[in-house]
Amino acid sequence: MSANSSAPADAGERKDKAPSLPLRHYTKAELARHNGTDSALPVLIAYKGKIYDVTASYPWAKGRHWGDVRAGQDLTGRLKESIHGEEMLDRVPHVGILVD
Repeated sequence: MSANSSAPADAGERKDKAPSLPLRHYTKAELARHNGTDSALPVLIAYKGKIYDVTASYPWAKGRHWGDVRAGQDLTGRLKESIHGEEMLDRVPHVGILVD
């Protein structure tokens, strides 16, 4: 476009992320309910105090990650045993905070 164009300056930037909503606080008991056994609830995991929604992630189908890791739990420390690292959490929504 020419310098005289009326397009906004940020027209080339991607706006993939929705506006942030307030993060919900989950206790360990509340997190445990989101283990994939109730189809009415999202499948959630916790890592380093943050809650992530893994419902749409195929490896977490039915609340299991390749059979041995279960949703509804705090998985801090478990990624050391995994073939991937924390970067996989960038692919799923951060939806809450784990509280005691």
